[in-house]
Amino acid sequence: MKLRDAGAEDRKKMMAVAGFAVVAGVVLYLELSGGSAPAPPAAPVVVTAPAGDPSAAGAGAGGGTFAGTAAKQVGTTAAALDPTLHMEAMLVSESLEYSGSGRNIFSPNSAQPVVIQKPVAPARPATPAPAPVVQRCPPNCPPPPAPPPIDLKFFGTVSTGGKRQAFLLHDDNVFVASDGDIVLRRYRVVSIEAKTIEVEDMQNNNKQTLPLLVK
Repeated sequence: MKLRDAGAEDRKKMMAVAGFAVVAGVVLYLELSGGSAPAPPAAPVVVTAPAGDPSAAGAGAGGGTFAGTAAKQVGTTAAALDPTLHMEAMLVSESLEYSGSGRNIFSPNSAQPVVIQKPVAPARPATPAPAPVVQRCPPNCPPPPAPPPIDLKFFGTVSTGGKRQAFLLHDDNVFVASDGDIVLRRYRVVSIEAKTIEVEDMQNNNKQTLPLLVK
């Protein structure tokens, strides 16, 4: 009885190995064929598990068979590159010849001299540009507007150390100025006399003589 059981167990193992070999052959064929033809539907694979195998626990304690569908291969880890050498492309690259200028990039003396061409015409004309034409005003042209009056009032002088100073009034503000002084950042005192004073309006570039106010 023990010899028969041992022979039956060996036959079951051989059938299991044969089933795995068939599955491996189908997978290898599909990988080598490259998927040019649609793969037929996977046939059910029957695997016989030997008695006492832990994976056959669902088939009973005395062993049994398992029916299922072969798994579908979705990819491979091998690089899908063509290792074939194309001799035609290699021969074309070998026939190319470099036709450069013969310059040695490692030598500063091999550079060709740069020729600077002479200008065809000067950038600036030889004759000066004509002067702009000034249009004169016709006889009935109105005169230019007069400059605004200087808003200062001269009402007296004082001499200090032989130097004359003028008293100037602007609104309610009184200023004491000497020759060259600037009042209100606009009016410069040019000269001071006893009864007149000359003031320059720096904004309008004009000079005016202010008389002494007499009470």
